[in-house]
Amino acid sequence: MTLNSADTAFRDRLAGDLPDDIFRAADARYLEEPRGRYAGQQALLALPRTAQEVSTLIRHAQDARVGVVPYGGGTGLVGGQVAPDGPAPLILSLERMNKVRDVYPDENVLVAEAGVILADVQAAAEAVERLFPLSLAAEGSARIGGNLATNAGGTGVLRYGNARDLCLGLEAVLPDGQIWNGLTRLRKNNTGYDLRHLLIGAEGTLGVITAAALKLFPKPARSGTALMVVQSPRAALDLLSLAKAQLGEMISAFELIHRQGFEFLTETLPEVRHPFATAPEWCVLIDVGLSGDLDPSEALETLFAAAHEAGLVDDGLIAQNEAQSADFWNIREMIPEANRLIGSVSSHDISVPLGAIPEFIRKAGETLARIGDFRINCFGHVGDGNLHYNVFPVKGKSRLDYDPQRTAIKTAVHDLVQEMGGSFSAEHGIGRLKRGDLETYGDVAKLSAMRAIKSALDPAGIMNPGAVLNV
Repeated sequence: MTLNSADTAFRDRLAGDLPDDIFRAADARYLEEPRGRYAGQQALLALPRTAQEVSTLIRHAQDARVGVVPYGGGTGLVGGQVAPDGPAPLILSLERMNKVRDVYPDENVLVAEAGVILADVQAAAEAVERLFPLSLAAEGSARIGGNLATNAGGTGVLRYGNARDLCLGLEAVLPDGQIWNGLTRLRKNNTGYDLRHLLIGAEGTLGVITAAALKLFPKPARSGTALMVVQSPRAALDLLSLAKAQLGEMISAFELIHRQGFEFLTETLPEVRHPFATAPEWCVLIDVGLSGDLDPSEALETLFAAAHEAGLVDDGLIAQNEAQSADFWNIREMIPEANRLIGSVSSHDISVPLGAIPEFIRKAGETLARIGDFRINCFGHVGDGNLHYNVFPVKGKSRLDYDPQRTAIKTAVHDLVQEMGGSFSAEHGIGRLKRGDLETYGDVAKLSAMRAIKSALDPAGIMNPGAVLNV
């Protein structure tokens, strides 16, 4: 791909300030997003190696009024990393800033540059017998800067929190090119406004994260995994309460899986091994990490016995080794891929208060049945109230057959979420895909404050233009 004249002119302005090998034309990988909803336009790609180089790029972009789209691993699902409209932006990839700068095992802290792949952060923690607990399906390609910019969730939120909760400090470049040296390892630091929390979750609209001080945790002495068949989503919540009473904070993950997920795996990925001869209507995947000499298998067996006596579970499997645990998790981790291969009519990353989950699932199904005939795959992080409620064509039909109903489906689901005090974006962010939803469902006072902050920090509007806010 060749650069257009505007890109060439901007690059020429930077010729004396930055190495020439920082720049190249963006190839297709930087102009696409995983679901194919957006295609970016021809653009200049910059691959800086230091925060100072990022600063220089931002300063020149500010002067030239060139939009800047920060790019991490490209795994975001709401189009935050792709700019399809407006003047051609500068795509700023952090992939060369990929060093783990320091590890402090005694402090349980790791300092990593924004371009470090999440799996490599996990491996660096493992090397000093620590745990970095952020875990998600794209961890082999997602980069920690993007994880923080979107406040990523994943499977460990129940025990460890979102990405926001795993960060002590940041180094970042602000929209005027200033480098904020906030890379503190302190656990207590009350010195005015917390820019760290402002930048985390802002999706690159308020600055570019270049490095982070991350929290590590002691590795659980022993871990265990079980699949338990529950009678209903209500029973799943009761099982969660029982598990918390027995195991406290040692529950690492609690995932809800519906029969439709197993059926999609059979349809699209038959090589994935199923744990049950007949797919259950509902089951939960439970992961525990125990301290000391506690036996996870015994703990899970005790939990199953109590749950069975209470009429909450009908059947279950407890992993007897790491390989079986990996097989159980493989089921959960391959469900999104099976969904992608089927092709959804409308996908929803929602959260509601825990107690409202059963009612939401019931009411959403009834509402959608009045709109049309669909297959629904409802699964996700029920331990923290986050469901992936995805609507698919019936067999023999294509997602394109449902184009006239797509808006009605999304509106029905999001209206119900709003009615129940939930969120239409639990962990994927706003990006470009959900700007309209933010306008529709966002609190008026909050939106006003967000626009004021954006205007104050980025008056030229160069940072990820078109993402998050309609300004």
